[in-house]
Amino acid sequence: MNNAIAFTYVVAAVLFILGIKLLGSPKTARLGNLLAAAGMLAALIATVPLLGSYDVSPFSQERTLKYVLIVVGILIGLAVGAVGAYSVKMTAMPQMVALFNGVGGGAAALVATLEFMHHSSTPEGITHFFAVTMLSAVLIGSVSFSGSLIAFAKLQGYLDKPVTFSGQHIVNGALLAVIAGLCIYLVGFPTNAGLFVFLFVVSLVLGGLMVMPIGGADMPVVISLLNSFTGLAVAADGFTIDNVAMIVAGTLVGSSGTLLTLLMCKAMNRPVTNVLFGAFGSGGKGGKGGNGGAGDLGGKTVKPIQADEAALLLGYAQQVVIVPGYGMAVAQAQHQVRELADELGKRGVEVRFAIHPVAGRMPGHMNVLLAEANVPYEQLCEMDAINPTMDRVDVCLVIGANDVVNPAAHEEKSSPIYGMPIIEADRAKTVIVLKRSMAKGFAGIENHLFYKDNTRMLFGDAKTSLQTLIAQLKAS
Repeated sequence: MNNAIAFTYVVAAVLFILGIKLLGSPKTARLGNLLAAAGMLAALIATVPLLGSYDVSPFSQERTLKYVLIVVGILIGLAVGAVGAYSVKMTAMPQMVALFNGVGGGAAALVATLEFMHHSSTPEGITHFFAVTMLSAVLIGSVSFSGSLIAFAKLQGYLDKPVTFSGQHIVNGALLAVIAGLCIYLVGFPTNAGLFVFLFVVSLVLGGLMVMPIGGADMPVVISLLNSFTGLAVAADGFTIDNVAMIVAGTLVGSSGTLLTLLMCKAMNRPVTNVLFGAFGSGGKGGKGGNGGAGDLGGKTVKPIQADEAALLLGYAQQVVIVPGYGMAVAQAQHQVRELADELGKRGVEVRFAIHPVAGRMPGHMNVLLAEANVPYEQLCEMDAINPTMDRVDVCLVIGANDVVNPAAHEEKSSPIYGMPIIEADRAKTVIVLKRSMAKGFAGIENHLFYKDNTRMLFGDAKTSLQTLIAQLKAS
């Protein structure tokens, strides 16, 4: 590696770090994304000269073919990425993130597999250190690949319910034992390419089986965890092929993804092991017997409200907090939400948005949607900042959120979400919930908020309901 390439890798690493730092705030997230992308482009361009075969003439057909294939691969990747970015709707962004993350993990596993097959046939063989790095890359990368595909299928609606079967944990344990045995053998005797490919296949199966029983409510955590897996696989590949840029980028993704996963689990007051093995969000039944069901609500019923009444309450309020959820994303109502906030602002109403860390289907899902609708960043408030002020809020407008505002989290000890930090919407003077029906959220339990004395239910499609509210406000 010459000095120019080494310097470019250092610049790329700095851009990666700055990009992640700037992604920490909605105000600077766009710039951070651009800087990180620029760093990756620089690293890619610097790596191309290292990919040709230097044991042949610079003008040989073999070397020319390799560079042609490299350029073709880059162009195909750029085209797929651009088409995906421009054609995928914001509501489908979680699916795209899961799919792209899986592709990254699969690529890392393939690189390790090909490197193992190549070096195992050479006279020099493979050292124990490089055997460990290759095994780590293929194991972690393939688990991330198949797991991300299952996550994509769940988010896209192809797998509506968690898939479980009797003895599932035993099967997963047996697969882990097989993988551990293969890894130990291949570290000691790193010459059997067939067993390495078999390890690849078994790891793919394990990744799918791990994610299949996990419910939709936990998909944000799963995506974050699998993203960290992909980063670790890429870092392992970096050691395998001696590429500093891959080591730095992979380590950054792995560490930041792990931290994000832990923070999200903390936001749900649950350990990572419970997310992976506890089957929360599996569509379990509420109702009697605990679980925060309607049977625990003392026979209370919901209180519907009409759009004109809701508009009147909003128009005469001094403070309004809007809590967006996945229902807003499904209805694609983020632009109507911003229009409603603007209309209330014209009347002197203070409007803020309460963002729960795990609202939606991926980390930051609500922030992305509201940013697309040009909602001012200063109006977005995190859960910990908004909760202490909720008792002074005149109207809390809940749009498509369910589990993240469910008071069962601190009222019902037998509820599966008990102890989970929520946005305390129930403390507002009046709560208006926009919802299509009384269907349960992904946690599969009744929402105690709907039955509170200060809650009113505005049934209907969120976008249509918001358009009606806006029209009522303008007419008043």
